Formats: sequence, C-alpha cells, structure tokens
Amino acid sequence: MKAFMIRLMSGIVLLALIIGAGIAGEGVLFAFTFAISLVGYWEFARVFHLDKNKLGIAGMLFTAMYYFCIWHGQVSAELGMVVLLTFLMVLMAMYVFTFPKYRTEEVMAAFFGLFYVSVMLSFIYRTRLLEMDGVDGKLLFFLIFICSWGCDTCAYAVGMLLGRHKLAPVLSPKKSIEGAVGGVAGAVLLGYLYGRFALGYPGGCALICGVGAVVSQIGDLAASAIKRNHGIKDYGNLIPGHGGILDRFDSVIFTAPIIYAMAMAVMSR
Repeated sequence: MKAFMIRLMSGIVLLALIIGAGIAGEGVLFAFTFAISLVGYWEFARVFHLDKNKLGIAGMLFTAMYYFCIWHGQVSAELGMVVLLTFLMVLMAMYVFTFPKYRTEEVMAAFFGLFYVSVMLSFIYRTRLLEMDGVDGKLLFFLIFICSWGCDTCAYAVGMLLGRHKLAPVLSPKKSIEGAVGGVAGAVLLGYLYGRFALGYPGGCALICGVGAVVSQIGDLAASAIKRNHGIKDYGNLIPGHGGILDRFDSVIFTAPIIYAMAMAVMSR
C-alpha cells in the first residue's frame, strides 16, 4: 500500500509539472523537455556503460546542440538530418582514431540513443508549437499525455479485471490482449472527450489517440525489451515509485512524434 501511495503521489506531482509547464509557456516547456531528454539520454547511456566514456558525453553535447537548433527555430528535416549526420561522423571518428578502445555496439548505442530519446522526446515541445485551423498548440500538446498515460491507466484497469490472454508472455507477463484493447479504447474515448470540449475536433482527436495508443504500447514494450536484454529492472530512480525518466516516459517517446504527425495530417486543411 505504501509503495502504491508513493507511486500515486509522484505521478500526480509529475503530471502537475507537465500541466504547469504546458500552461506557463513555450520557454518553460522547452526547458522541461530539454531536461528530461538530457536525463533520459544519460539513463540510456548507462545501460550500455557509455556514461563512463566519451561516447556518452558526445551524446549529451549533441542533444544540447539539437535542442539549441529547436530553440532558435523549429528544426527542419534538413537541419535535423545535419545534426544527426554530424553526430554519426563524430562517433565514427572517435571509433577509428581510438581503435580498439570502443566496440561497435557502443558506437551504435550512442547514436541510437540520440534519436530514440532526445529527438523523439523533442516532439513534446514541437507539438506545443503547432497551430492549425485555430487549434492552439498549448491545448494540442496535452493529447500526448492523455493518449499515452490514459492508455496505460485504462490498459492496467481492464487487464486487472478482464485480462486472460497474454500479450507478450516472455517480455511482459502481466500485460494482456484484453488490457491492450481496453487501453486503446480508453484512449479513444478520452481523446474524443478532450477533442469535443477543448479543441472542437472530437472525431479527429479520437482517431489521433487511437493510433497513438497502439504506438504507445509498442514503446512501453520496447523499453521493457531493452531492460530485459541488459538485466536491469529500472533505468533509474529519479521518480519515486516509477524509476527513471525512461521508465515513466517510455510510451511518450513513441507517442509524441505520432501525435505530432497525426495532428499535422488530420487537422491540416
């Protein structure tokens, strides 16, 4: 019971921080997104023991560089690609000129971490910048958390009540097909209600959250797979009752860019 209360209270505090950052303005949300990306990348780097060498430091520097570009104008596809390619060239230079100090797997992990954590989480902030057909990005960005965390909560509740068939028995024995379906249905309902009363796009928001909920569960399982492959329970202990940033934002990592892309597709005319 004590563990549950700790998890609940820390979850409420985290949600309050996100709501506050979203309402406070672009600068505050940018700082929040940048901070969780830095911490998240460092957590990921520790899984591959990159926190003790220069590959991890390089990843942190390029995370800062990527966010610097975002802050001074939303990153275009071309500029984002330049940052990623430059990081890859730097990593390969470190790899060949210090050979055999680093292993191929370490170089690949350092590069993957920048994209998987830093770039994908940046869509939390980038969604906040969207404004289409009178839809304020300040309201649109909340769809990311309504979708991902709403799906998590509904999937957990339905799974506890009705779960019979395992979704991924080897990877996550507690997750059920019934829970997964319930999570998607719950996210669709929440998206519809939010769209109806806040954005004026009930059908569009329901569709966006439905797709986002499916993807969020893949993100959750992907994070679990990485942890299982490397024999760790949590990525960190920053958030009491939840673990690290990546433990709490594992589904958001996948949901944020999907919400961004779906909003561009569904709400643009």
